Amino acid sequence: MSLEIIRPDGLTVPHPSRLSPDHPKFDEIMARHHAASSDGDMGYTDPVSGLFAMTATHLASRPCCTRGCRHCPYIT
Repeated sequence: MSLEIIRPDGLTVPHPSRLSPDHPKFDEIMARHHAASSDGDMGYTDPVSGLFAMTATHLASRPCCTRGCRHCPYIT
């Protein structure tokens, strides 16, 4: 398995192992991700942890770091 192949939905939907659709803040997280991606920002402030989360678009512009990023587009 190569981590350099972007999933077909990798820029828009996080892998369920990184963010489950059942997560109580899923809609808010996805709204923040979409807004940041639309604005061309590198990321957004995560409403759960308060940490900076990078967008899938930004992550796709570089090789996978294998650190478990929420929006990693490479996970298959």
